[in-house]
Amino acid sequence: MLDIVLYQPEIPPNTGNIIRLCANTGFRLHLIEPLGFELEDKKLRRAGLDYREFQALKLYANWQEYRASTTSKNLYAFSTKGSRCFSSVNYQAGDALIFGPETRGLPDDIRREIGQQQVLKLPMQAASRSLNLSNTVAIVTYEAWRQLDFSGAQM
Repeated sequence: MLDIVLYQPEIPPNTGNIIRLCANTGFRLHLIEPLGFELEDKKLRRAGLDYREFQALKLYANWQEYRASTTSKNLYAFSTKGSRCFSSVNYQAGDALIFGPETRGLPDDIRREIGQQQVLKLPMQAASRSLNLSNTVAIVTYEAWRQLDFSGAQM
């Protein structure tokens, strides 16, 4: 499957929803600290903790620790500053999908490290600022999973 990587997520219900999404798709979830909440946060539990026991969640102290440990085939970052549409990519098992914090997005240095061709965006109306993090992750997850013929899914 693929890896969902949340860099410094801030809002507990978004992360809870993503925990639940990963549990239902078989994608692995990676959280990079600092988090904007405690993992035992009540709002996080309400959104996703009942699924957490089924989800392999990995926690990293910082971006460097994540990078040192990743064996992902391709890294794709998602940002409103992306240069390519998320659906133009041919996702492969073992890829990592990286999302930034809700209020700031991925920092410039991480986007540069990943490479501009690997920074993707979702289409939006011209006057729109951004989509909700958990919605964005869900859209991208299902597109990547669709491309993998919903591997492992019960149809």
